[in-house]
Amino acid sequence: MDYVTKIQDALDRELDAKHDALPSGFKKTRFSENCRAYVKDYKDLQKYDAEEVASVLFKGAVLGLDFLAKECHVITEGSALRFQTDYKGEMTLVKKYSVRPILDIYAKNVREGDDFREEISGGKPLIHFNPRAFNNSKITGSFAVALFTDGGMVYETMPAEEIESIREHYGKNPGSDTWEKSQGEMYKRTVLRRLCKTIEIDFDAEQSLAYEAGSSFEFDREQQPKKRSPFNPPEVEESEVLSNDGITETQ
Repeated sequence: MDYVTKIQDALDRELDAKHDALPSGFKKTRFSENCRAYVKDYKDLQKYDAEEVASVLFKGAVLGLDFLAKECHVITEGSALRFQTDYKGEMTLVKKYSVRPILDIYAKNVREGDDFREEISGGKPLIHFNPRAFNNSKITGSFAVALFTDGGMVYETMPAEEIESIREHYGKNPGSDTWEKSQGEMYKRTVLRRLCKTIEIDFDAEQSLAYEAGSSFEFDREQQPKKRSPFNPPEVEESEVLSNDGITETQ
């Protein structure tokens, strides 16, 4: 039996044994086949035990995330394996499990030459973001915004120096080539996860464990740095904020 089939068989056994931990509407066959395709293209997994790989894949199932769609990943670190959520997966989870229904959520990187400003206008916080076209300059910071269906919003801003400090001091594997190969996505993921800490999520115990395992950082809510701009309150009921298409709108 080839290693791909061994992993899929081990995964199917775990999915059957722990089916009560899976989210409603979970499609086992689709998830299993997508994991098979994901594993087939991931040659480094051949050196790991099939049961160990299946255990990491199962964490994605618990959260309802798709490895093939790059909503989450299996990270190889020497002799160990680790589950990690992706930027796209973070957005999927918050939209699905937020207690307060979310209309939209996104993160953006700000680069040298982009116009990014926070201000208060008429007593309302306002974000201006006008990115320079096709800008590949150095990232100076990132921000994330969540818009709720009730008209409220929350947002976070983080300078690049703070993201790098978190990576260095709290990263599970700060030297990982994931940061070098996908710096922009990791920056957005970092500020998005910071934002998500302010949003109440309706996870059960198994999902909470999988979500925390998917973090890139070894810190909890108490350890996490809380640096806010005076123009960045934890929650704003009415505000003007940049929409996801890059145009300032009134919410």
